[in-house]
Amino acid sequence: MGEDAALRRCLVWLAIVIIVVGICTHSLKKMMVTYFVGLAGIAGVLLPDWDFFDREISMWTQPVRVDEIKRSDVLRLGSSRFRFYPIRTMIYAVVYSFGLYKWWTYLRQ
Repeated sequence: MGEDAALRRCLVWLAIVIIVVGICTHSLKKMMVTYFVGLAGIAGVLLPDWDFFDREISMWTQPVRVDEIKRSDVLRLGSSRFRFYPIRTMIYAVVYSFGLYKWWTYLRQ
């Protein structure tokens, strides 16, 4: 349920950003680029299977075994989606920084 609320909030903020871009640039094409870049950014954070990717990056190529899943993980109410792993954080920072840079340079044209 919490993931649905986060998705709704992100989509509302994306709509606000699209409206601001449209008002400032008067360009439907730039609004559409903002929409697709925003959806890709939201999907990159909210849609992955975090139970699978919430392991060390070296384990991503191997399937999750049943003995790796703890009973407390199955019964927990909170989300573990934002555990800190330095390599994963660096990958996300590089990819999102490059995407935001390219989007911003496109808007400034």
